[in-house]
Amino acid sequence: MKTLENKIDFVVLVSVTNANPNGDPLNGNRPRTTYTGNGEISDVCIKRKLRNRLQDMGENIFVQSDDRCDDGCNSLSDRAGKNIISYTSKDDYADQACSKWFDVRAFGQVFAYKKSKDKEKDSVSVGVRGPVSIHQAISISPVDINSMQITKSVNSEPTDDGKKSSDTMGSKHMVEFGLYKLKGAINVQLAEKTGFTEQDAETIKECLRTLFINDSSAARPDGSMEVIRLYWWNHNNKIGQYSSAKVHNSIQITPKDEVAYPKSVEDYNITITTLDGLEPEIIDGI
Repeated sequence: MKTLENKIDFVVLVSVTNANPNGDPLNGNRPRTTYTGNGEISDVCIKRKLRNRLQDMGENIFVQSDDRCDDGCNSLSDRAGKNIISYTSKDDYADQACSKWFDVRAFGQVFAYKKSKDKEKDSVSVGVRGPVSIHQAISISPVDINSMQITKSVNSEPTDDGKKSSDTMGSKHMVEFGLYKLKGAINVQLAEKTGFTEQDAETIKECLRTLFINDSSAARPDGSMEVIRLYWWNHNNKIGQYSSAKVHNSIQITPKDEVAYPKSVEDYNITITTLDGLEPEIIDGI
């Protein structure tokens, strides 16, 4: 397969309705927000969803979540040790890892593992820089966060008198509505080093379009998070006809004049600034 030859930029518009897109563990698992009150979804969260979609599509993934483990390995060092048995150099190790796992050749990975206790293997210290870069997604407008108290109908632990104990209370937080802008790019120079191909780029595009398939939970019910639109720019050279910042900023999103508090995508004006010689492919979400 042909290695990626031209730079790619992309923007994804995501709507969130009565859901917690990315809880902050340092803030009671409330939805992440910036200091200005805009909603935020971390790049790590987005990459986790991409990895899950890649697994659904049959790709080999190195950084697997425990509930999606498909190879019986209970740690990253275990997975690396079982799949890369011998190597002649750090470059050879990186090449094998990129060839084996899609997420390594796409996002990169740091392999830093100590010598195995039961096998004679050298310690590993290898870094791979991936060509696919993902920004954190930020909402266009500040978001309102609703909270509710919830109770459990059963005790977590048995009690002496058989009654419900005091640990049955909890909280649930959700964004009432938010339109988030997710930005990213694919770098050709790094793609050449990891072996990231044109077909890999198409796979990433499909993953972005279907980002929330099989992603539902109590905090994110089915239908509460939706990919509205994907903008995909294929440049005609390695470094790009325009900077990623200029390309990403060509998508302008503003609330309509008569709307004080946006409650849906229809409450925004979405415009594209024309960049001479570079037109985006516009794809609706599933």
